[in-house]
Amino acid sequence: MSKEILECSVNGEQQSCLIDRRDTLLELLRTRLQLTGTKEGCGNGNCGSCTVIVDSQTVCSCLMFAVEAQDCEITTIEGVASVGELHRVQEALIKHGGTQCGFCTPGVVMSAVGLFAENPSPNESDIRLAIAGNICRCTGYEKIVKALMDVADPKGAD
Repeated sequence: MSKEILECSVNGEQQSCLIDRRDTLLELLRTRLQLTGTKEGCGNGNCGSCTVIVDSQTVCSCLMFAVEAQDCEITTIEGVASVGELHRVQEALIKHGGTQCGFCTPGVVMSAVGLFAENPSPNESDIRLAIAGNICRCTGYEKIVKALMDVADPKGAD
């Protein structure tokens, strides 16, 4: 096994980890860093439950090798809320009942946070496109879309 040191920032904290070159970013986050909010669903990028933000881009962490995160800024579900305060996306999902079983919720939140960082006032089509890679078996998406529409800022301010 080929090992190397990975240096990156995760949720604003510098990390230095010994990794196998075959490790996925998902394995690094869940196993080595104990950040288990990022879920492992399908393992092949189809469900979106492992979505994280790497250098301002949403990615399926099951499809990215950890070694590719060298010197990157990674944000997981654990990094979106402020101390004692949920992120506005999380609050809206709770308010509108868009969390049911909750397994898809971290990935949906990360996809939405990525969308709002790029476009503070998305329309419904933009929202549906942004979460298209996130499979939810419980909600039928309507409550999720309604919650995210509630977060959308018509003035374009964050």
